[in-house]
Amino acid sequence: MSQNHQTITAQTGRWVNDVIVAHNFCPFARREVEQQTIHYEVADSADRAQQLAQLLQLCQQLDGSPSIATTLFVIPEGVSNFDDFLDLVDVAERLLELEGYDGTYQLATFHPDYQFADSPADDAANYTNRAPYPTLHILREEGLSLALASYNKPERIPERNIDYARAKGADYFAALLENIKADTSANIRAKK
Repeated sequence: MSQNHQTITAQTGRWVNDVIVAHNFCPFARREVEQQTIHYEVADSADRAQQLAQLLQLCQQLDGSPSIATTLFVIPEGVSNFDDFLDLVDVAERLLELEGYDGTYQLATFHPDYQFADSPADDAANYTNRAPYPTLHILREEGLSLALASYNKPERIPERNIDYARAKGADYFAALLENIKADTSANIRAKK
């Protein structure tokens, strides 16, 4: 793994800990962090075809590795524009369906400029899906279904996250993400 990939992986791991877990945006993430069952992978290329090929390799890796609960596929180059990222997401979802992964894996999406369709760019609610780098979260649908079944009123999670983010404010989360990206020596355990 290159030094740049190590830094990106460390920063992404820190984001998971300092944002997702610390602010309980995903009530199921703490367990995976503690058990070290999250696989972090950085895209090898800015080329979309190669990114999609790597995404399929990660699905195949999940197929053969039940000890990996979930994968964060970080794409630091080629989709820095949010609209380009959304185009990649559309193609990636179609590709997973064509490859027979519909019902097996689903993608959750994160981006530094994430913006919900019905919210202004400066809405703090967008920070529930903002990350240091464009990221595809590959979730096992079976594991997600089990987690949701064990949680009281999971449909309220997004609403709670939006309310919480707005209460903290956009400036708070912008500073937090900026601090994570500025720390090039982030010492966080990320399972490779």
